[in-house]
Amino acid sequence: MNPASGPGPQHEAQVPRERSDVPFFLSLGLISALYVALILAMLVADASFTTPKHLLSALDSPYIRYSIQLSLLSCTMTTILSLWVSIPIGYLLARGDFRGKHLVDAILDIPIVLPPLVIGLSLLILFQTGLGRAVERVIPVTYEIPSIILAQFMVACAFAVRTLRATFESINPRAEQVALVLGCSRAQAFWLVVLPEAKRGVLTAGTLAWARSLGEFGPILVFSGATRMKTEVLPTTVFLELSVGNIEAAVAVSLLMVAAAVAVLVIVRVFGSEDTLRGVV
Repeated sequence: MNPASGPGPQHEAQVPRERSDVPFFLSLGLISALYVALILAMLVADASFTTPKHLLSALDSPYIRYSIQLSLLSCTMTTILSLWVSIPIGYLLARGDFRGKHLVDAILDIPIVLPPLVIGLSLLILFQTGLGRAVERVIPVTYEIPSIILAQFMVACAFAVRTLRATFESINPRAEQVALVLGCSRAQAFWLVVLPEAKRGVLTAGTLAWARSLGEFGPILVFSGATRMKTEVLPTTVFLELSVGNIEAAVAVSLLMVAAAVAVLVIVRVFGSEDTLRGVV
């Protein structure tokens, strides 16, 4: 055998054939398309079920107008309270290193993982205790407008905390450290350096808190009730209209909430922080 001739064909190394990724991505695309199609089908079904006449008739109802006004008021108040609380908590979790941090972090997730009805029931029981009754003697809460804001706040604030923690963690601490070296106090460095850099995250947190408040139903139903012209917000309006068989009005109100949700998503996508959104639980 001539060594120069090299090994025969039977000894040649078998190069594996490159497999196509097309079937894999097709399967992923099919699953994604089915879910997206389901969401669009629900929206189309809602839109086709009602007419502009039904929508105008719903807006002409004094009950629905009241629920719109109360929803706007309560969601705005809840957003302000959520930001007021979540900014310091988010900053503390992002920058602080203290004993019990992981426990505090876990406790802050409780409103997110608990069933909404349980949150409402827990608030109702809280205001039957001695402390709750003492507060009620000063400010009526249960089955009143403050109960709506509190029920919305308990859930919305938890999402705002997660958003702002991710925001502060994404900010390079170097500028803050430079401000401290130059003579700023920690509070001055926070207000003058950190908070301006976090403005997009604050906008994202506030927008998400507002949207979450608008869609809250379970805690409000238990803790605030669903009394016409008193504690009626948009989600409870849908419930009340369904309970009397007025499906057209319920769908019309639902479409108003869908429009608000779309507006919120546009604001978050255009003006919000993508890094913050990726860090939200």
